[in-house]
Amino acid sequence: MDWGTSNLRCWAMSADDQVLGEAQSDRGMASLLPEEFETALLDCIAPWLGDGPPVRVIACGMVGARQGWREAPYSIAPCPPHSARARIEVACRDRRVAMCIVGGVAQHTPCDVMRGEETQIAGLLADLPEFDGVACLPGTHCKWVRIAEGQIRHFHTFMTGELFNLLATRSVLRFSVTSEAWDEAAFLAAVAEAAARPETVPGLLFPLRAASLLGDVAPSTARARLSGLLIGGELAAARDLWQATPVVMIGADRLARAYCAAAAALGGNVTLRDSTALTLAGLARARALAADPS
Repeated sequence: MDWGTSNLRCWAMSADDQVLGEAQSDRGMASLLPEEFETALLDCIAPWLGDGPPVRVIACGMVGARQGWREAPYSIAPCPPHSARARIEVACRDRRVAMCIVGGVAQHTPCDVMRGEETQIAGLLADLPEFDGVACLPGTHCKWVRIAEGQIRHFHTFMTGELFNLLATRSVLRFSVTSEAWDEAAFLAAVAEAAARPETVPGLLFPLRAASLLGDVAPSTARARLSGLLIGGELAAARDLWQATPVVMIGADRLARAYCAAAAALGGNVTLRDSTALTLAGLARARALAADPS
């Protein structure tokens, strides 16, 4: 299970890690009280339960946060993405379920945390155990993670996705970015502009509104340009992490492809990997660790 803030995704897996079934729900961590998690779980997986031994459930993500079902401990970087100590068993009323939540990873200098991304990194290392480089995991809070010797060495979180959402839905710019269409040329031009002079980005935002009022910028162009300015600024701030280092971009949506295009345009050595496949591989590693923590 990948149980995030907004959504829950479940897979029934065979002993050899083949997918037997899938289920999903919009009952993410943020919408549930602690006493409601088990019901949300059973609503998704009840068809997979029988009268035999309890079904082992391995969950990653925000379900293990302080506001989640039960708080799972963090491993402290540098560390492997999964640890037998950084997980917690959760007692369920339904005896058909044996529940385990995988813990996240934290670092103290600078302070940072992740929950869920470590499982995708475990999946990456299951496929590429000698990987030495950076994983980028775009999303509401984008993670840049330095990986070496099978460990998460250090990482940095950027709130770029949340900033984009706030500006696009709660600021005056919401009147100018009304189209879901995409202007790739405008996006890449904004990335280059922001990466070259990231300190100018705050002063480039309101002109998006002004230009739309004067009739010079279409909504699709304004939306792409806003995204490009924010991602370009992030790439400039993270330059020491990704420049001259192999980067694996983990994702499957337009945002991940946009990050790939932006990093490649700035000279990055970027490969895109599917996030769901890596989540499944990482959960399989967590299951094996739970079965044999040695």
